[in-house]
Amino acid sequence: MKKIAIIGGTGEQGTGLALRWAIAGHEIYIGSREESKACEVADDLKLICIDTACSLLEIERSDIEAIKEKVPEAKIFGFDNLEAANRADIVVISVPYSHLIPTMSSIKESLTEEKIVVSVVVPLSNAVGGKATTIIHPWEGSAAEVIKSIVPENVHVISAFQNVSAERLSDLSNPVECDILVCGGQKDKRKEIMKLVQDIPGLRAIDAGLLHNSRIIEPLTALLIGMNIRYKVKEGMGIRFTHLPE
Repeated sequence: MKKIAIIGGTGEQGTGLALRWAIAGHEIYIGSREESKACEVADDLKLICIDTACSLLEIERSDIEAIKEKVPEAKIFGFDNLEAANRADIVVISVPYSHLIPTMSSIKESLTEEKIVVSVVVPLSNAVGGKATTIIHPWEGSAAEVIKSIVPENVHVISAFQNVSAERLSDLSNPVECDILVCGGQKDKRKEIMKLVQDIPGLRAIDAGLLHNSRIIEPLTALLIGMNIRYKVKEGMGIRFTHLPE
């Protein structure tokens, strides 16, 4: 069981990851600038987890005693961003690119040695009034590398989950069916995040090497958004790599 903070956890990508990891048994801290909003979202996500478990176990939602006996309570809690990051071993950053630097500055003091920070951020052009189908190019090379430039030296920065559909993450009745490219940090830290990938049914983790590869991975999101529009795939496409050695 991991203690995972999702900063920006009230957004679609953050709530999708929170649901999947809570069902897998991890303890989730939803972070928001407003603690009340984080608490409200956390309560909503707990109800979704209970409803999903009741459906799978064929328990009536009104049968409170059966639910208490058979359905484990999802460990999802709401805090402000700083407190959520303080409580966690793994801090997932899932905010719009325009909010990235102020958000990282606000939680920097909580990022103590050996914590893992996971960047889900993509520098889409809509952050500066452009289109979501194109990206802007940070001076550092990628959003993940922007984070690396801000955090203390001994904090491990991993890039992952940019190319998975938020809508498919939130559809708990189906596996997600997507490959997740994981890059950055030391190899053992990448493996730790790859295990979290495997906790979500349908996802496959692929070790994508060093953090600078996020410069290639992040723009794939803009490509997928454009393809979703072109082919009218409301739920979102995923990516798969073929002939990968096991």
